[in-house]
Amino acid sequence: MPLTPADRPLPPLAPRAWLRYDVVSRIIDRLSPATALEIGCGQGAFGARLATRADYLGVEPDAGSFEVAYERITCLGGTVLNAMSSELDPGTTYDMVCAFEVLEHIDDDKAALAEWVTHVRPGGQLVLSVPAFQERFGPMDKHAGHFRRYSPAELTARLEEAGLGDVDITVYGWPLGYALEAVRNRIDAKKLEKVGDLTPEELTRATGRTFQPSGRVKGAAIAVATSPFMALQRLRTDTGTGLVAVATRRG
Repeated sequence: MPLTPADRPLPPLAPRAWLRYDVVSRIIDRLSPATALEIGCGQGAFGARLATRADYLGVEPDAGSFEVAYERITCLGGTVLNAMSSELDPGTTYDMVCAFEVLEHIDDDKAALAEWVTHVRPGGQLVLSVPAFQERFGPMDKHAGHFRRYSPAELTARLEEAGLGDVDITVYGWPLGYALEAVRNRIDAKKLEKVGDLTPEELTRATGRTFQPSGRVKGAAIAVATSPFMALQRLRTDTGTGLVAVATRRG
């Protein structure tokens, strides 16, 4: 008997992704979108989860990440394209458009947001995540190909300039995010010494494949170990290492 989507195990998440998904999943519960577009879906760990909750389309420009995402998401009823969001039909809109850890990789973030908003139906929502607070910018950010980090005020301003309103931002990651960043900064400082002077665009190409867990046992262990910190971070929604924002396209 073939497996149904409900029978298929969801892809494992890294610790930082679990902290992020704890916030994102509650937003999805509240919004209950019928249709969803994810921009830069990477290897599809979030997309697989969204595909079980909405009519889902993910776009991913990196060919290697796309292949993994395709295998993970299409079996759950979603669709994945090896493409940029700018290649989509501009006349098609979605209840919810998502971009997780994408905006910081784009030099002209204002232009990116303006394009993303065209895919949100009037009254629909844009949901995104970014690393928080420029003063925390370090080797991890540089190795990942980040141009910047954001404060809640800066991200709110960007979203409002793009024609979005009712902006709600959650700071997440306290306290585990600080330890995870410290470890990544040490590891990535050494990696930067080896890769030389690559551009942020060149560094970005591999970021969706970096530190991604594989295997059900390892994934389950990470989920169990991270779960207490998902509860802890809800106590401090103004302190942490990342931001999750939800905003509404003005109708």
